[in-house]
Amino acid sequence: MKTVTTVLMLALASAFSMAQAQDVKGDVKAGEKKNAMCIGCHGIPGYQASFPQVHRVPMISGQNGKYIAAALDAYRKGDRKHPSMRGIGAGLSDQDIADLAAFYEQHGRVANAPKAPKADIPASLQAKMASCVACHGDNFSDTTDPANPRLAGQHADYLYVALRSYKGGNHVTGRNNATMVGMVAPLSDKDMKQIANFLGSLPGELKTIPQARTR
Repeated sequence: MKTVTTVLMLALASAFSMAQAQDVKGDVKAGEKKNAMCIGCHGIPGYQASFPQVHRVPMISGQNGKYIAAALDAYRKGDRKHPSMRGIGAGLSDQDIADLAAFYEQHGRVANAPKAPKADIPASLQAKMASCVACHGDNFSDTTDPANPRLAGQHADYLYVALRSYKGGNHVTGRNNATMVGMVAPLSDKDMKQIANFLGSLPGELKTIPQARTR
């Protein structure tokens, strides 16, 4: 009982910390001036990470700002364990996170863009992805909660690595989000590859926009 209570208290503290980070109002212009540590990877089309395996870094321009804030906060706290991103997150204040999230949410987004149609999930994946629609939307772009990431059109190799990271536990690239850990638990490696390839094939609004390394 003591262990359950401790876990619950830690979860509540984590949720409170993330809520605090997301309640800070972000400034787009300030975020543009603070993204020097981001553009070396996320501002280069086709840029690949080499750890824990070679994969393209995720497209973050046009991503939900609330999700970006939550992800950066998770790296800062260690709930996401990727060493490079943990190092970046550790140096960010709540205001920095809010500003970067505000900047990247609007970066490259097209105003009044037509809504993508409902995704036609292959029959072989329908049972495995039934719960995904509830959070990420039926087109995997218009999420039901902006704290969830847009997945449509994201790099498939990155999505595969991300899914695997939720099975990582205390591994150096593991992610501890309880919902996602539960979602990927029954998936095989083949399942995760198929889901990642399907999501990556969908039309989406995520972009990598080339940015100068110097201002």
